[in-house]
Amino acid sequence: MHFIVLATDYDGTLAHDGFVDDKTIAAVERLRNSGRRIVLVTGRHLPDLCKILPRLERFDRVIVENGGVLYRPETREEKPLCPPPNERFVNLLRERNIPFSAGRTIVATWEPHDGAVLAAIRDLGLDLQVIFNKGAVMVLPSGVNKGTGLQAALHELNVSYHNVVSVGDAENDLSFMRLSACSVAVANALSSLKEHADVVTEKPRGEGVTELIDHLLKDDLAVFDEKLARHSISLGERIPESPASTNGQGEKKQLLVSPRGSCVLIAGPSASGKSTAVAGILEELVQRSYQFCLIDPEGDYDGFTDALLFGSAKESPDAKAIFRALEFPKQSVVVNLLGVKVDDRAASFASLLPHIIDLRARSARPHWLIIDEAHHLLPSSWTPANAMVPQLLESTILITVHPEHVAKVALQSVDIVVAIGKTQIFRSFAEALEIEPPSATVAELKQGEAQVWFPKLQKDVVRVKAPRSTRERLRHVRQYAEGELSRDQSFYFRGRESKLNLRAQNLKTFLQLAEGVDDETWMFHLLKGDYSTWFESMIKDNELKRQAAEIEQDQNLSPRESRERIKQVVESRYTAPA
Repeated sequence: MHFIVLATDYDGTLAHDGFVDDKTIAAVERLRNSGRRIVLVTGRHLPDLCKILPRLERFDRVIVENGGVLYRPETREEKPLCPPPNERFVNLLRERNIPFSAGRTIVATWEPHDGAVLAAIRDLGLDLQVIFNKGAVMVLPSGVNKGTGLQAALHELNVSYHNVVSVGDAENDLSFMRLSACSVAVANALSSLKEHADVVTEKPRGEGVTELIDHLLKDDLAVFDEKLARHSISLGERIPESPASTNGQGEKKQLLVSPRGSCVLIAGPSASGKSTAVAGILEELVQRSYQFCLIDPEGDYDGFTDALLFGSAKESPDAKAIFRALEFPKQSVVVNLLGVKVDDRAASFASLLPHIIDLRARSARPHWLIIDEAHHLLPSSWTPANAMVPQLLESTILITVHPEHVAKVALQSVDIVVAIGKTQIFRSFAEALEIEPPSATVAELKQGEAQVWFPKLQKDVVRVKAPRSTRERLRHVRQYAEGELSRDQSFYFRGRESKLNLRAQNLKTFLQLAEGVDDETWMFHLLKGDYSTWFESMIKDNELKRQAAEIEQDQNLSPRESRERIKQVVESRYTAPA
């Protein structure tokens, strides 16, 4: 369930001539029974609304006075969201015989008195705004409107605006409709409002709201996905085959993915640019206020400052703290599993899954679940309850070097495959699922490019310029300095006849073992270039590799001197272990 809140205007939308008919009330009840919430957003005063609409407890929150007051039906509490009407302004309206009504925060009148109201505001030099609503004229402090009122309601309900659908009919509804992920105008709405709405109902007023509710209950508004592209996430810029494939301005079109439901696999070899592309996607998620939960087995994203970090090279992440943070819609998290033993990381991740599913069922968040090193966390042996997989892998990004080692049940949920670097990703993915790979692919991609395949839709492969991070990010420092690399990624001091088998699972251990091994073992690996090879292939640090290779090639260095030089270049690029 993606859309969990319906925000609706009252007059001209939910109501006709001031009253809501029985069929519309029944639709509202059906929506509430589905587990969704409803916020009523109106320009009316609360006492007036209570008289014509009994049982306000049908609504989770009520915004009255055009955003000036928040009402909690369950407790019957009122919360002003701005100061009360200015006394000097009210007195001047009386002196000038301008008819009006005053609420707790709003002053309201009707056209043609808007000119006189504006004159009074100008004469007093007040910071007030005039809002129109089909002939009604409302005066509130600047910046207060139905949009700010809805924001206050969503804050109390811990709901993201990405999970809100709104419906209205008049000018003053535009502010809260713009705030929502899906904005709907009923058939009787003003033409100017329809122009800004994502969807226009076929029927007017309450019938139109009932029509909208029926769509929500049937497919969670999936029928309107193509109309909601403004909330999509970019997988990169399409690389045109010719100038004709660009738009009218000659700009390259973005390849977009729906923000709800899609499962994306990003795959490629080490150092191919996967992390850079993912960092670019993460920055877009932050910019668009999507909440994400990134599972990071190897500490690759410790430097991503727009999310709270849980776990470190020395400490396991605290599950309770993670999910307390995720209760806040704007707070994203990175879960660092470096402090968990390599063999226990898949189980540690599995223990988080039921909590993620529960949170998504309650709040439709986190909007995106991102699983790095998916072949380790969702290995071929992973056998979850079948009913859990679709819920878990909706709006999920899987990142891996080896798609063929990811659980088949997880690969079956993948809608989009993004291949980065020189690789046979599509073939490996297809063989794992026993399906045909795409026929038309680019054999070798340029730096920064990717190929995108939609295996379920049988569409042609699309070549794109992959997303890129717009800022530098500290990468791998904690992982490689103090974390635990896997057995395959570790360095082994073995010597000429493999009499030793000393494993260095990080740079700290590497330096400790380097000091302790005998000169013959040290020089055996040095002369073979094993140190620079490891720094390049597993540590993924080309500059460290270059400096180490210079030391390996200097035949005038003694074992002691080469040890010291290698130690210096490692510690110069990574924090020297204490």
